[in-house]
Amino acid sequence: MEITTVLCDVGGVVLTNGWDHDSRRLAAEKFGLDWDEFCRRHDPLMPDFDCGRLTLDEYLGQTVFCRPRVFSAEEFEAFMYAQSRPYPEARAVVSQLAATGRYFMTTLNNEPLELNRYRIARFGLRELFTLFFSSCFLGARKPEPAVYRAALDVMQRTPEECLFIDDRAGNVEAARAFGMRTIHYLDAGQLRDELKRHGIALP
Repeated sequence: MEITTVLCDVGGVVLTNGWDHDSRRLAAEKFGLDWDEFCRRHDPLMPDFDCGRLTLDEYLGQTVFCRPRVFSAEEFEAFMYAQSRPYPEARAVVSQLAATGRYFMTTLNNEPLELNRYRIARFGLRELFTLFFSSCFLGARKPEPAVYRAALDVMQRTPEECLFIDDRAGNVEAARAFGMRTIHYLDAGQLRDELKRHGIALP
């Protein structure tokens, strides 16, 4: 079956990850947080934060501002947002793919609500994608089957006509189990080659 739909991860493909281990480590160093305590507080909250059941203010209230700090919540949030940066080469490939007009372009990504909204607006992701299947909207995270099922149901697409792109092997395996075609993203050049293998030739 011909590919009609592309579902693309955001963090790790077109942008850096929004709030990953490395970003949190940098935050702990910059703001003088106890790393072990920060991890103990962060880890059990991240699923709810990712799935939109915990706001950014609530997350920070339980992980960082559980005691008085010499810095403000606004300063910490600004640092969080600043961790997001584009991957220009990968974005160029995805932009060329979107510009063909032949594919329904969506994201399928795990991100907290406030970071997701910021990244969509800040990096012009509406120029590339029509729909955003983000964990904060779906209430579930990859590689949970509910995420893939919801995307297929909303779009009314069959798995066989969908191509899923992600940098994490577990997420790719879950999509493949649904019957989607998949690309385990490594770099922009490899992405272009893999698209060609799936019958998608770009300029």
